[in-house]
Amino acid sequence: MSNRLADETSPYLLQHKDNPVDWQPWDEQALSRAREENRPILLSIGYSACHWCHVMERESFEDEGTAELMNDKFVCIKLDREERPDLDAIYMEACQAMTGHGGWPLNVFLTPEQVPFYTGTYFPPEERQGMPSWKQVLRAVADAWDERADEIRANGDRVVARLQGGAALQPSKEELDPAMLDEAVESLRAMHDQQLGGFGGPPKFPPASAIEFLLRRGETEMTYRTLMAMASGGIYDQIGGGFSRYAVDERWLIPHFEKMLYDNALLARAYLHGWQVTGEPVFRSVTEETLEWALREMRAPEGGFFSALDADSEGEEGRFYLWTPEQLREVLGDDAAPVADFYGVRPGGNFEGRTILTRGEHRPENLDELRQRLYEARAQRVWPGLDDKRLTSWNALMISALAEAGAVLEREDFLEAARRCADFVLGELRDGDGRLLRTYKDGRARLNAYLEDHAFLLEALLTLYESTFEARWFTAARELADTMIERFADEEQGGFFETSSDHERLVARRKDLEDHPIPSGNASAAYGLLRLSALTGEHDYERHAVGVFELLHPIASKHAHAFAHLLQALDFHLSPVKEVALAGDGTEALERVIRGAFRPHVVLAGGEPDGVPLLEGRVPVDGRPTAYVCERFACKAPVTDPGELAPLLA
Repeated sequence: MSNRLADETSPYLLQHKDNPVDWQPWDEQALSRAREENRPILLSIGYSACHWCHVMERESFEDEGTAELMNDKFVCIKLDREERPDLDAIYMEACQAMTGHGGWPLNVFLTPEQVPFYTGTYFPPEERQGMPSWKQVLRAVADAWDERADEIRANGDRVVARLQGGAALQPSKEELDPAMLDEAVESLRAMHDQQLGGFGGPPKFPPASAIEFLLRRGETEMTYRTLMAMASGGIYDQIGGGFSRYAVDERWLIPHFEKMLYDNALLARAYLHGWQVTGEPVFRSVTEETLEWALREMRAPEGGFFSALDADSEGEEGRFYLWTPEQLREVLGDDAAPVADFYGVRPGGNFEGRTILTRGEHRPENLDELRQRLYEARAQRVWPGLDDKRLTSWNALMISALAEAGAVLEREDFLEAARRCADFVLGELRDGDGRLLRTYKDGRARLNAYLEDHAFLLEALLTLYESTFEARWFTAARELADTMIERFADEEQGGFFETSSDHERLVARRKDLEDHPIPSGNASAAYGLLRLSALTGEHDYERHAVGVFELLHPIASKHAHAFAHLLQALDFHLSPVKEVALAGDGTEALERVIRGAFRPHVVLAGGEPDGVPLLEGRVPVDGRPTAYVCERFACKAPVTDPGELAPLLA
């Protein structure tokens, strides 16, 4: 018999619909029940590709006795953290404050008023390694509520005050000093693993935003080492392309095998920019292979992109991706030996008797053909589970990656995929009033969109406009920016709230701040608004971006790894930005000059004016394609010779 999750669209929630636990979705029906029955809420948060979420489900949530205890003492709510980042952020902060650590599965016990009073992550079915069993936790919390509910409630105001997070920050009156950007570079240098790349010790997460910031500051040593180490390690799928979520070791060898759409969108751009700066051909190939993987394995029929591939298949983590020498010989015959040497496949392997492939030094000449044979053979295996919901913010990240790579690499297939995805998001992820929604699955779009959905999409639409010169994307970006300011901006303290002004009332209204593992909504909003300001000349967009900086710049440079996308936006704001307008037909040669190098301090307009202020009054000179290079809307003499353009962009 199914519980109430059977009517949900989230793949994670549907995984739990047949549990004997009487799971509820987070909605007014479940919350009202807790209030009416004066019962605590057991809120269990996870996501579909989470390995330990699956483990706890098998061990505890599928056990009849455990489920009976949960159902008897609590109102049990299951939540997909990817659908509801607002709730996940609130209760993850509570967990970290109460226990000193966090992670998923996240299990939080709340009063009927939604205030957390006990939290934890994974609990085993039996007591072990100093951890209490899940049943022990359930009984202890239930007893505490029965005996001390009034005392627990009395602490509520103090707890809620701590959950405000960044919303409690006051704007700083200190000036925005360019020296803080140099300080941030040195902060990252102090964390950098000089031998193996990355920042800090294991587990190592791909630091896409930190790499992007360093490239903008002209740093190449740390970025090159990190990009090459990841591309050569097991965290990168050497056969099919794309990156796993993180490496559990310091050498990038052993990944946590789930593949997330957001990681791959961010990393594709980091590798593209790494290639533009260094010319390293491996970086270009990784960019293309990662985006080709997304188009092949993650694209839905309507043009949107799925969220994630699970870490597990056939009940084992990573099984889909591992190889033995015998398996290579079965597929490649006499060609197996050089491939085994290049990918490090040895008897006994490097992971549970099999091998996680890594990139070696002696590349076989016909490797592309042999990889294709291995890919086709691997495709016959049992695939990892697919989280097929489409999230607005993650799709926006992929639009940005496809659009920029398509323009730079002159890949029309990438550009067309970016257009289709943008059409899907703008067309299908809307409610009846035209407001943006968060998630889409099985033909249904639902849940209010968050700040990150609006901000990432703003950046994506501007990138798509700059890549195609189709004015419809610029128009949509400007409309979205105005909506974001109207519904999310904090006009008193500056910055933006994570939830809109008409969102469901929660125990706290927060501001998301840190750029890890994805950019924060505030950092992305600031960057998008600055770019829009440069394209329009509208100071109000810049004013709202500066409001974000005034909240965060005192801490951003000291904690650069946690604020790397914000630092990119700050670098853009403090640098002399060039506004480039291309007029006339046949501007491809001029475009190649602009796109042929990494130019993070340039905004670009072209095509028909159609409401794009930077193009107003720009006409071809002597009937030839013409470039106007401006700074703060003061322009140098127009040029028609591509050779004369590059010096003006320096």
